[in-house]
Amino acid sequence: MGMVGGGPGAFIGPVHRIAAELDGRIELVAGAFSQSAERSREAGASYRVDPARAYADYKQMIEAERKRDDGIDFVAIVTPNHLHLPVALAALEAGIPVMSDKPATASYEEALKLQAVIVKLGLPYGLTHTYAGYQMVREARAMCAAGRLGKIRKVAVEYFQGWLSGPLEMTGHKQAEWRTDPARSGAGGAIGDIGTHAFHLLEYISGLQVTSINATLRTVVAGRRLDDDCNAFVRMNNGAAGTLACSQVAAGERNELFLRIFCEKGSLEWRQQDPNRLIVKWLDKPEEIHHAASGYLGEDAKAVARVPAGHPEGYLEAFAVLYREFADALVAWKQGNKNPLPATLPGIEAGVRGMRFIERVIESNLTQGWLEF
Repeated sequence: MGMVGGGPGAFIGPVHRIAAELDGRIELVAGAFSQSAERSREAGASYRVDPARAYADYKQMIEAERKRDDGIDFVAIVTPNHLHLPVALAALEAGIPVMSDKPATASYEEALKLQAVIVKLGLPYGLTHTYAGYQMVREARAMCAAGRLGKIRKVAVEYFQGWLSGPLEMTGHKQAEWRTDPARSGAGGAIGDIGTHAFHLLEYISGLQVTSINATLRTVVAGRRLDDDCNAFVRMNNGAAGTLACSQVAAGERNELFLRIFCEKGSLEWRQQDPNRLIVKWLDKPEEIHHAASGYLGEDAKAVARVPAGHPEGYLEAFAVLYREFADALVAWKQGNKNPLPATLPGIEAGVRGMRFIERVIESNLTQGWLEF
């Protein structure tokens, strides 16, 4: 793996590196970790990368690694959003597959451009919607696909954080600065940072697609340039209705991602902060608690369990599931499989829909009404 981003002070870069290497399938061997050559070398040293392979910029990395017999097999993009498209295009056009942090790009138009290139070149592209890697998310997804609770009637997802309840970006806080800067984050604030996660999880577990949306955006903190709070109604392609709420000014909340799916016979309930349990509530039977790594789970959930039941697995392990699936896909691709990505691993379609979500939320807020998705 060659990484772009993840320099000193980064949050998500070290997470990608730990997750990628957890299963022993991938090794970080090169990177353009910062736009500063000195800081890139500093980051490379912290990652124990050969100093000669800690590059000054991503173009230099791609050019140099292409010439090596032991060059990188793929690029991991862990930068602020505005760099996702140019880095992905540079790698793909050099024949190098890509694993990108979400959202896929900084705008919907960019996502369509990226999709066209991926389709044309036929290279593997994965998107790290982390929560897709959790065991009990996979179990809930399989239960919905099998129709075990009957037809889905209503969906509800909320993602609440409180860390931006004050003007943190004004204090020099690196993560707050770029996430609230339209030039680096794109047009979405909270909806781009965490709303896309909520939207993806809603479609990923239910197996349905949003067909129309009615959203309201707010910027609660004075002087902030992007949204920090969102409430939306959605309609799904089977006729179900739903709600989606996300906020980064929910004081006291840390990372509360909570999804419920209501069906004819019962409902499902999953919380990211208690990820090893899936609650199943039946209309006319006792409530059930399904535990990770249990023998009664379906094959999709069992496939991503690493330790026995009662040994909690969380964020890093879920992240690692996606990298392990991407590693398998790369091996299959090198062996001639033209469509190697499994359905469980988010790809460019999820990326395009995520950017469409941001665009449609902003447009719906401006028109104050329902919009076709």
